[in-house]
Amino acid sequence: MQAVMIERPGGPEVLRIVEQPRPRPKAGEVLIRVAAAGVNRPDVQQRRGLYPPPPNASEILGLDVAGIIDDVGEGVDGQYVGNPVCALVNGGGYAEFCAVPAVQCMPIPNGLSFIEGASLPEVFFTAWNNLIWLARLEHGETLLIHGGTSGVGMAGIQIARHLRGATVFATAGTEEKRAVCKAIGAQAAVDYRGAWDEGIRALTGGEGVDVILDGQAGANTQRQLDLLKYDGRLVFIASHQGSTAEVNIRTLVRRRLTITGSTLRPRPPAYKGRLARELVDHVWPLFEDGRITTRIHKVVPFTEVQEAHHILDENQQIGKVVLAVDPALAATVPSSGKRF
Repeated sequence: MQAVMIERPGGPEVLRIVEQPRPRPKAGEVLIRVAAAGVNRPDVQQRRGLYPPPPNASEILGLDVAGIIDDVGEGVDGQYVGNPVCALVNGGGYAEFCAVPAVQCMPIPNGLSFIEGASLPEVFFTAWNNLIWLARLEHGETLLIHGGTSGVGMAGIQIARHLRGATVFATAGTEEKRAVCKAIGAQAAVDYRGAWDEGIRALTGGEGVDVILDGQAGANTQRQLDLLKYDGRLVFIASHQGSTAEVNIRTLVRRRLTITGSTLRPRPPAYKGRLARELVDHVWPLFEDGRITTRIHKVVPFTEVQEAHHILDENQQIGKVVLAVDPALAATVPSSGKRF
């Protein structure tokens, strides 16, 4: 099969399409013939040498795919062969075939194409894990999402708005991006450059917010803690602005604040399987009735994978960049698949 490998740490030019052995599904796994693969920020970090894959994960890039089950491993019912699915994978998505634990597979929501299906797993798994499980976002709370037009940001805005009735605020760097945040459910969006915290404080009548979802960290950390209400929660999904920060511990103690964070990739299949089931139960019906949507910034041919990474490097995207691995199949809308 053809797959994308990293020649050496560096820019998009280090990505190469090479011949690799087709993987065999292990016990509990399925083999997916990939129609489309999502392009995500962790892929960029891995390309730069900053995010090595966990033990036993594929060295091939790619964390989410959509396609058709081609084979199954021991313990997986053969009835699933031919089933259209999207899946969160542990690596290996930028390839014509990808092996993944069966429990991490989900039917593609009715009416969505394989391209749209490939845009869902990584960002919706991440948003659900961090907002619902870790931050314990409650009905009617207030939420600030930094980077509101990232894939995770857009997923988080919609989950919070439609499933928790939250008042959502976002940050974004352009007027176009801030307008998109509001169009999908944010009450307001502010420029992340400058006094964004004062902007949110003014929008909340000086009260601040209950939860903040952030991927920057660094020098912004104390500003975020100062913006939280009593019992507030700050959740990190990355640390692009710095891996360390000086914070006022007295603030944490006095106001009962929580700082937490997570990375999904090293988690076991059972954990991801529970996330998959909750997404199918609670989020997929909202795709099917149109209340939640996915936004595709650009579909890039598999052979032009370097272009896809250039887009993320330049932070051009609003929504998801997707690789069309099998262009003829990727644009089609599959019939309903069986649920695992």
